[in-house]
Amino acid sequence: MSSASPTIIDAWMQHPTPRFMAQPWLDSLKRWTRDDFAGPWPLSATLAGMDEGGITRGLISAWVGPMGPLVSNDEVATWVAQAPERLVGIGSVDISRPMEAVRELRRCVKQLGFRGVRVLPWLWELPPTHSRFYPLYAECCELGVPFCTQVGHTGPLKPSEGGRPIPYIDQIAIDFPELVIVGGHIGYPWTEEMIAVCTKHVNVYIDTSAYTVKRYPPALVQYLATHGRKKVLFGTNWPMISPARALADLDALGLDEEARGLFLAGNARRVFQLP
Repeated sequence: MSSASPTIIDAWMQHPTPRFMAQPWLDSLKRWTRDDFAGPWPLSATLAGMDEGGITRGLISAWVGPMGPLVSNDEVATWVAQAPERLVGIGSVDISRPMEAVRELRRCVKQLGFRGVRVLPWLWELPPTHSRFYPLYAECCELGVPFCTQVGHTGPLKPSEGGRPIPYIDQIAIDFPELVIVGGHIGYPWTEEMIAVCTKHVNVYIDTSAYTVKRYPPALVQYLATHGRKKVLFGTNWPMISPARALADLDALGLDEEARGLFLAGNARRVFQLP
């Protein structure tokens, strides 16, 4: 990557493990993402994908669900340690044991140096307003780190109800106004709801992971080009979508220099407090 290359921060990635890629509920994604889920997936493959798309830094997330850790926090920490200039850790926790989840979040932030936590309600088949989430929200406020989640329909073969921005994200932001919330996957088919929630709440953001530029809804394009330019983060959802594919046709958005810089890096740097 040349020194003249723009800074691009990918707000939603995961470096996959075999147990993650083997999950049967990922089968639906193969129809519109990639068919080589079997791998292998050495860390070099993820770094090469970043290089191909010009990604400066990527926030790679752990995945923890009722079936256990599909990508563990310690695995993420190991990968970050191998490429500290390129990768930033985002933790995940087991919400079935709320206090253990709080303690693990503290470990992720204070010992492993992670910059946030991601929990996917559809993976647990619980709405994000369920009581099991609330101790985690409180601890995120105490630690000063974002809570990351998915909004919109669930691409994997799981129920989509928990991805509705209204009432769920709206209610969480009302209950925890200090909590920084990043809703990934643009919120489709409720993108306009997500835009409304982002506009209403100062600490709610949206990222574009899992969508190529050509598939951004017009309402989202207008938002990130105008009054929402400080509220939208670029993301890929690697390895399901490669950075090069996610960024293709970026110029067609017609963003001015400020909006483009905020979208590709500035907002993520601010939200996740990256150096």
